[in-house]
This record gives sequence, structure tokens and C-alpha cells, in this order.
Amino acid sequence: MTATPLRVGLIGYGLAGSVFHAPLIAATEGLALDTVVTSQPERQQQARAEFPDVRIAATAEELFGRADELDLIVVASPNKTHVPLATAALKAGLPVVVDKPVAGTAAEARELAALAEERGLLLSVFQNRRWDNDFLTVRRLLADGGLGDAWRFESRFERWRPQLKGGWRESGDPAEIGGLLYDLGSHVVDQALVLFGPVTEVYAESDVRRPGAQADDDTFIALTHASGVRSHLYVSATTAQLGPRFRVLGSRAGYVKYGLDPQEAALREGSRPGSTPDWGAEDESLWGRVGSGESPLTGGGTPVPTLPGDYPAYYAAVAAALRGDGPNPVTALEAAAALDVLEAAHRSARDKVTVTL
Repeated sequence: MTATPLRVGLIGYGLAGSVFHAPLIAATEGLALDTVVTSQPERQQQARAEFPDVRIAATAEELFGRADELDLIVVASPNKTHVPLATAALKAGLPVVVDKPVAGTAAEARELAALAEERGLLLSVFQNRRWDNDFLTVRRLLADGGLGDAWRFESRFERWRPQLKGGWRESGDPAEIGGLLYDLGSHVVDQALVLFGPVTEVYAESDVRRPGAQADDDTFIALTHASGVRSHLYVSATTAQLGPRFRVLGSRAGYVKYGLDPQEAALREGSRPGSTPDWGAEDESLWGRVGSGESPLTGGGTPVPTLPGDYPAYYAAVAAALRGDGPNPVTALEAAAALDVLEAAHRSARDKVTVTL
């Protein structure tokens, strides 16, 4: 007997809502995209065109007014609304998925986690890049031991966007929680913590490079993990020549990988999980290489097949957790630990000091 799908209300239909959340929810067995909340007529029209059976609400209040008709709320609205909307959903008795960053501070994230625990409700954070193809491959290489003991981890999320796009993500207003430190930085810090555990020291350099920009667009973070591993993390919109996405150096060998996971580009182009048998796979020419003392740019090292990326695994895990069949894939406390690091990085860059956690 097939279980009735869990009904999902999605708040926000901008980039996060329309490109990531809605397609992944709709593609997940056991979930049904019931309602999209957006006040903008063109986005309402877009949602109806892409999901003809979806209901539309102009405000979150309208959605919470019929909380008894829903099983999960997804918050994919601007960063400054994450805490108030997640709080309202939990108080309405509904489990919540919140896009990253879950909050502007670690303290707020922990308050949300406490509220969810008090209400006995799931609170999960959408850290989809734990299911990037290259990150999954790095995790496997480290687990298999072929690299030996990890010594240094380099992670770059770089783009070349010399012209401003505008919008809240580039705002200098602290209330907006904009800038790359809290945007792409949320991903690279989360990945480093997943791989190598807690951090003891944080050093950061953060710049506003582009004319007219107000928020950081070129940031470097150096982490010292309690395990002894050092992570060097780069997030930038001003990189004219892109570096490797990952470089992992160990006691036996290193791994170097260029290029980005293909899933975001596929989703932006309108492809959907399940529409092709090779979802998340990349061409052999993009595989990373493992070796010692050789340059992958000149063909050195051994090509390593990149595992397929698997964003659908996140919502599949959420559905399982809601039915009591598995753990929360990304907890708010894990997100709070990443926010501890991001707050320390902000303080380090501002005060030009190394921050001890």
C-alpha cells in the first residue's frame, strides 16, 4: 500500500525556490508540492506553468492559516526572513526545511533548534552541496584511505561576475545577511566541517572589489581543525581565472578536481531529476586526478571517476525522517556550528586577527 504523499508548502519562488526546491520536492517520492507562496504575479504565473496542480498563496500568513492541510514548510525566501518564518512554521506545528544560512547568527540557529525540539518537530537545513558530485568523491577517497592522512584541504567556489546583479544578496545592510561569506561561504564551511570536524582557529580576509558593491565579493577563510587538518576556503565573484574546485593533500597522495557539479546548471536549464538516467553524472574529461609529485594539468596522476551528484537524496532523506524511517539529513545544530565559523571569519576579517573558537 502506497503512503499518502506529504504535502509541502514552499515559501519563496526566486532562485532558490524555483530552481532548487520546487523541482527537487516534486521529484521526491512521498512528497507533493502543494502550495507556493509568492506575492509577485510573474512568479505566480511561472509556478502555475511549471506545476499546474500547485496552489498559490500571496503571503506566508495565508499559508499558516491552513496549517492543518500541510505536512512540511520549506523556507526559500530572502535570508533575513528565515528565522521569523521558520519560527512561525514551528509554532504552527509544522516541520520545516530552511535554506542556508538558516539564520544570521549561531545563537539564532540554536534557538530555532531548541524550539523544534520542544515542539517535537523536524527542523532541517538545505545544504544541498553535501550531495555535489565532487564532494561525494572526496568523501569516498578520504574514507578509502588512498590519500593517507589528510593534511590540507583547499576548496574554491569562484566565479567571474565583474558586473553587479543587484538585489539583497549584494546589499551592504547587515540585516539582509548578504555577501559571499554567508552565501557560498555557508557551503564551503559546511563541507569542511563534514569532512574534518570541529574548528579551533579561524582567520579570514574579506574584500569588496567591484565598483558600487556593498557586500563582500572576494573572501578567503583559513581554518585549523581540532584534527590538525588545515582548510583553505575561497569564495569569490571576482576570479578571472578559476582555480581547482578541490585540492586535497594527504600523506600518501593528493586529489585535484576542476569544474562544478552539473546539477545546478541542469536545474537552471529546466532538466529534472529522473528525466535522464545519468542525472548528476559528468563527462570523463572532467574527472579529477589522484597522484603524488605530478601535475594533473600535464596529465599526471590517475583519473578518478567522479561519483554522480545526488541533490534528490536530500529531500528523500527529509521524507524518510518525517515518516520516522531515518535521521534528519542536516540538523540546525550542524548549521549553527558552521555559523560559529562564519561569525568568527567575519570578526577576523574586520579586526585583522585570528579568532580562537
